[in-house]
Amino acid sequence: MFDWNAALWALLAMSLLGGAGWLLSLARHDVSIVDSLWPLFFLLGAWVHVSAQTGLDSPGPRALLVLGLLLIWALRLSLYLTWRNWGEPEDHRYQAIRARNQPGFAFKSLYLVFGLQVLLAWIIAAPLFAALAQPAPLGWLDAIGALAWLIGMLFETVGDAQLARFKANPAQRGRVLDTGLWRYTRHPNYFGEALLWWGFFLIAVAAGGWWTVFAPLLMTLLLLKVSGVALLEQDITERRPAYADYIRRTNAFLPWFPKERA
Repeated sequence: MFDWNAALWALLAMSLLGGAGWLLSLARHDVSIVDSLWPLFFLLGAWVHVSAQTGLDSPGPRALLVLGLLLIWALRLSLYLTWRNWGEPEDHRYQAIRARNQPGFAFKSLYLVFGLQVLLAWIIAAPLFAALAQPAPLGWLDAIGALAWLIGMLFETVGDAQLARFKANPAQRGRVLDTGLWRYTRHPNYFGEALLWWGFFLIAVAAGGWWTVFAPLLMTLLLLKVSGVALLEQDITERRPAYADYIRRTNAFLPWFPKERA
């Protein structure tokens, strides 16, 4: 079961939040704020979806599970990204987009940055919407999905914390973080992000939403080939030569034991 009416109301709410973020970015001359809004798009969309659903007097156990997991993930990630970017110049990714789209980037950013991310978030939220629309009791697949979410959340949270601590230490400047979770994967936070979305998908499958498999696939593709691993590592060996050995020894995404140093 999929409630398209509720999903479209969710899209409207997410679009309004994106529009508000765009207006704020004009005042700040910085579109990086969209990173902090990204998890909030999902949270707002899910809450509006539940409110707009037809035929349901109150959220069922699966909806409460999804909303609870989503609330923890969204608030943690949004607050972390806000803290990380506070007082910093516009992210270099957005600086490059800004430079390529002059003149008129102020208006173009409405659809190139904010509109695009709202649309992507709405598409990726399909498993959430499928799970929220099914009031049936929880089952074993929901438990497996919640466990996958928990493991992914731990990878993302611990990975972010280890990286933040590493960057805050002046003695580590120019070095490569290869301890903790970063010993087993070059991007534990991205792996965790992908895994928790596969967890949401499994919960959706328990609600009959197997067809939403495109959503975690798209998220994984974005993290691996678009805005995640590929973008961060495209010129990193030129800036940090020691990273080449780290690449040789350590998996990019899936955690595994590292190879021995050369």
